[in-house]
Amino acid sequence: MRNLLHCLLITLLTTICVYGQEEPAETVSIKGKLEDGDKNPVLFANVALYSAKDSTLTGGIASDDKGFFAIPATAGNYFLKITYLTLDEKIVPNINLAAQDLDLGIISLKSNAKVLEELLVRGEKSQMELQLDKRVFNVGKDLSNIGSNASDILNNMPSVTVDVEGNVALRGSQNVRILIDGKQSGMVGLNPAEALRQIPGDLIESIEIITNPSSRYDAEGEVGILNIVMKKNVRYGLNGSFTATAGYPANFGGSFNLNYRRKKVNLIANYGLMYREGPGRGNSRQAYNSADTSFVYEQSTARNRSGTSNNFMVGLDYFLNNFNTITATVSYRNSMNNNNSELQYRDFDMNNVLTQTVTRTERETEPRINLEGALNYEKKFDKKGQSLTFNGKYIISDETESAKFKEFSNINATGIFQRSFNTEDEKTFLAQLDYIQPIGKDGKIEAGLKSSVRLLDNDFSVHQQDEQGDWRILDQYDNRFAYDEKIHAGYVMASNQFGKVFLQAGLRGEYSDITTELKKTNQSNHRGYFNLFPSVHMSYKLQDAQTVQLSYSYRLSRPNFRDLLPFSNFSDSRVFRAGNPLLNPEFTHSFEAGHLLNMPKGSLLSSIYYRHRLGVVENITSVDSTGFTTVTPINLATGDSYGFEFNLTYDPAPWWKLTANANIFRAINEGFYNDKVLKSDTYSWTSRLSSRLTLFKSVDFQSSFNYRAPRKTTQGRDLAVYFIDLGFSKDILKGRGTVTASVRDLLNSQKRRNIVENAGYYSRSEFQWRTRQFLVTFAYRLNRSKEKQNSDNKGGSDEED
Repeated sequence: MRNLLHCLLITLLTTICVYGQEEPAETVSIKGKLEDGDKNPVLFANVALYSAKDSTLTGGIASDDKGFFAIPATAGNYFLKITYLTLDEKIVPNINLAAQDLDLGIISLKSNAKVLEELLVRGEKSQMELQLDKRVFNVGKDLSNIGSNASDILNNMPSVTVDVEGNVALRGSQNVRILIDGKQSGMVGLNPAEALRQIPGDLIESIEIITNPSSRYDAEGEVGILNIVMKKNVRYGLNGSFTATAGYPANFGGSFNLNYRRKKVNLIANYGLMYREGPGRGNSRQAYNSADTSFVYEQSTARNRSGTSNNFMVGLDYFLNNFNTITATVSYRNSMNNNNSELQYRDFDMNNVLTQTVTRTERETEPRINLEGALNYEKKFDKKGQSLTFNGKYIISDETESAKFKEFSNINATGIFQRSFNTEDEKTFLAQLDYIQPIGKDGKIEAGLKSSVRLLDNDFSVHQQDEQGDWRILDQYDNRFAYDEKIHAGYVMASNQFGKVFLQAGLRGEYSDITTELKKTNQSNHRGYFNLFPSVHMSYKLQDAQTVQLSYSYRLSRPNFRDLLPFSNFSDSRVFRAGNPLLNPEFTHSFEAGHLLNMPKGSLLSSIYYRHRLGVVENITSVDSTGFTTVTPINLATGDSYGFEFNLTYDPAPWWKLTANANIFRAINEGFYNDKVLKSDTYSWTSRLSSRLTLFKSVDFQSSFNYRAPRKTTQGRDLAVYFIDLGFSKDILKGRGTVTASVRDLLNSQKRRNIVENAGYYSRSEFQWRTRQFLVTFAYRLNRSKEKQNSDNKGGSDEED
């Protein structure tokens, strides 16, 4: 027994010594070359190495530009799995790797005819794609979008309207959040209406309409989110596209979108240059009657807004390995606008006799600079779907508006000379962390944190020249406004599939810390509040062709910078639009039910929705006894909106595609102002019908009709708007080039018309921001055919995705 113990002890010590001195296993390589059925090298195919023992992934690589691959590994038993888009999957079994490199020689891959056929058939994206919590619209499929800008493209989206001043509304409400590639961006920060006109449409891949966002998104936006997805290509090698545009009234531009990918590096660059002129005109009539004062005046306006903008983005994707990717991008935009206008006022007495004519001119320059830097990191894990991402962004924006005014009257030889200065500086920092943990076969849990800091500084003043020729500041239009916003958020969300039912539920918490200050008058206002925002989504598949969706979300709309700003431009000396620093946020409960029917020749998406709003912001118009009009936003009312919406796509023939959408709604707002009840109860609708014909295989003709019905407001009503767009395109250069000709607003009818009625006051106005426009565009695709371009372009992802 003692001898046995001695033997075991010696054996154990010997084993420990041997293993303690053993060196790490030597790394060798598994090599080979991939070829297709025609003996051509297969470039950039995925080659994955698995352990033969338990089928775990131990390594992988992409074949190089000559079809070769080499995977480092230690001695052992393995098998290879080789995949490529249009080729059959290849399994190479029984790989026994010893202590030296193993060359597998040439590995042949067979073509997958079914996949190739599907690619050719589906190479052209559908115009609309439905996902659980959003609709995705591929803008390149609409000919009226080609050669346009972001504002024009949004105006063509279902249930989205853009008024003549560029304000964007979704389902009749302007409280909509606009994102770029799923993230807050300085490109649409200070002045979204004008900024959207400066983004060339050729750089936009798609528009995502998210009417009931889940908890992973910011809670901002009463009616939801519009996400503008910019083009980003990830194909191997050098490829891209070039676009040139010319139009009348003056609209000239060019852009390119390039990427170069080789092995672990993907380089991205795009640039857009645009010069536009937007001649517009308008007129109005206002009448005021009180116990001691009465007046009537008519106003006519002629203006031309012209400007040049440069948009540049450069980026780098660095693939550390199959599980880790770092992305860095820098975006820069520089624009210079020149806005010239002439207003003429005609004053009448109560007998409708002209008593005075006043002419006021404006010459304004408006330079803007926006610089953004972003750094993203994505970590994937062995478990499919598990990921960790970090996103950071820093934004600097600078905008200066400088205007000179001259005003003359036919009964007063002395003119009025004025000038205004308005500087707007913004700095924003964003940091975001997101994690996804798969649960079971179809479930997952998502969680994330986000912090943003936004600092804005606005210095506004109006100067008037006195009789001695000296410039004097008008005290009532002189102040400096500071806006300090800090928002900290966290969310958790779970989802799973139960047979035909998919459920998703989440909760988001946001703490808002907002301070506004009028520095020259020492007026400050602090808002600090914490809110919880739940969201629930359910999808039920009735059968293969039908799906039902139900959703709920609780959201808020914080006052934007310009709604808080107590001063604005001074171009109209009789109408002054001012913000309100005391505005509070709006809160919205949003419910929606949708039904998707897929048909052999199309699809029909129909939805019903209801929104209950608290603290609704309305623009209130007031007039004093001198005829000076002030428009100011206030938290006026509670609101309820009911609506029905549908999107129909139908192909009567392989060469004919029809799309139609409509949003029919009722909106009720009621509140108190100056001890008076202000109420509106309106039924209205918006719609768009589009027809696209493909002739001779390479020629497309498209026509579309847009209509917005009248609607009541708390102080009057907005009248109907309609317009027609036409487009024609032809593919050339063997599918690598496309020429497009289009006309926007064929009948020159896209005008804003509204009426305001109060006790003793009546106003009627009509304004057209831009007249009918003709465009010709040429697009050329480098190393890509038209079908490949449409199937391979990839844009940004969801916010916090």
